[in-house]
Amino acid sequence: MCFGFMGIQFGFALQNANVSRIFQTLGASIDDIPILWVAAPLTGLLVQPIIGYMSDRTWNSMGRRRPYFLVGAFLSSIALFIMPNSPVLWIAAGMLWIMDASINIAMEPFRAFVGDMLPEKQRTTGFAMQSFFIGVGSVVASALPWMLANWFDVSNAAGEGVIPDSVKYSFYAGGAGLFLAVLWTIIKTKEYSPEELSAFASLAQSESDTAPASTPKNYLKGGALWVITGLLSTHLVISNALDKQLLILTLGIAGFGIIQIITSTLKTNNKVDNALVHIVDDLFQMPKSMKQLAVVQFFSWFALFSMWIYTTPAVTSFHFGSSDPTTAAYNTGADWVGLMFAMYNVFAAVAAFFIPKFVNKVGRRKTHLINMILGGLGLTSIMFIKDPDYLLISMAGVGFAWASILSIPYALLASSISFKKMGTYMGIFNFFIVIPQLLAASVLGLLVRVLFNGEAIYAMLLGGIFMLLGGLSTLFIKTDEVK
Repeated sequence: MCFGFMGIQFGFALQNANVSRIFQTLGASIDDIPILWVAAPLTGLLVQPIIGYMSDRTWNSMGRRRPYFLVGAFLSSIALFIMPNSPVLWIAAGMLWIMDASINIAMEPFRAFVGDMLPEKQRTTGFAMQSFFIGVGSVVASALPWMLANWFDVSNAAGEGVIPDSVKYSFYAGGAGLFLAVLWTIIKTKEYSPEELSAFASLAQSESDTAPASTPKNYLKGGALWVITGLLSTHLVISNALDKQLLILTLGIAGFGIIQIITSTLKTNNKVDNALVHIVDDLFQMPKSMKQLAVVQFFSWFALFSMWIYTTPAVTSFHFGSSDPTTAAYNTGADWVGLMFAMYNVFAAVAAFFIPKFVNKVGRRKTHLINMILGGLGLTSIMFIKDPDYLLISMAGVGFAWASILSIPYALLASSISFKKMGTYMGIFNFFIVIPQLLAASVLGLLVRVLFNGEAIYAMLLGGIFMLLGGLSTLFIKTDEVK
């Protein structure tokens, strides 16, 4: 059931560890990296709830979720082959959009798949098993450039504006591995029919089944307020020549308002049986525990986004002494970052076996708190360690946090939603992963340049603090835990 997630993580791990390197190689400055990375979370924001909604309403000879596994895996594999051959920066940025959208098509139904197929008492173990396969896939994919360069003498350096062969061949291997792993899950699993799922859930009713939908008038008033706030903020940014990356945030605020106004219009005209109205209604009707989990997700994913986009520039400059992508020192440091990312995924794979045991003893919330503290200390320590060899120790804490982030919030969420909306709510839950990443893309470049004098290492410190806050937020979740 979870094996295909290993393949999906081939794509994400290669993206996370190498895309900043590709952007810098093709001429991006360190200030431009966050805005270029905005493609990744934004595509997830758009794609995941739509795919979740569609998969909730799909049933054919392949099943409910598996058709989306196949389409997403095929498109993702093609994108992985094309990405490292981007000749210029704008093509690489465009390919990131396509690659991330394709990966999200395959990934979103996997979360709902576990919720569909497992009873409540097994869900923590099921999501932890996803974490294990994510860890295994990430270890291989993150370390591929380093392994190719150090074990097989593949060149890890190239001329100005040229992607090294070690990165190219890694993406080719990742594309093949992604497709084959997902294909294995498609072939080797079956799905319960909607009738069977209904029978399993006949005695349960979630908050989301009973909460009243918002009225067209409320959507119109709320949407207008969001639009006005977004447009005024946009005007403030432009008129005062503030950092252009802030426009991601201000236009996003206006965009959310426009979506509410469109929803109001559709409901007024009795055009309610469509994806937009259902998704927006479900967003505003989400269970209370899901709202509390949103706070945890905000801090967690702001921290992770800081790590993904700034570890390469931070480590290459702070620990290896070079910010020039054409130098051997920079590329050695960039390869070391790939190994660091591989190492935190090694620990995540190990943690996946311990998380269910800890949950049985202390519950989901306290287990998540402990793991997030370990992750926060791990990220913070990067700034205080001088010898890059010891950075692998920092990744131990990050690995335990990563495994927990990928399992416990989803297990808590699945306990509070109906199987009929499992895909939709898993997609909506992605909002609380995407929004902090969009916020990070809006402000991190400004913070690093203005407050931190261009020193990317301080983004690691900030990420560590946010991860600690995410752990503390877990204590405020009110839910009936099933160990």
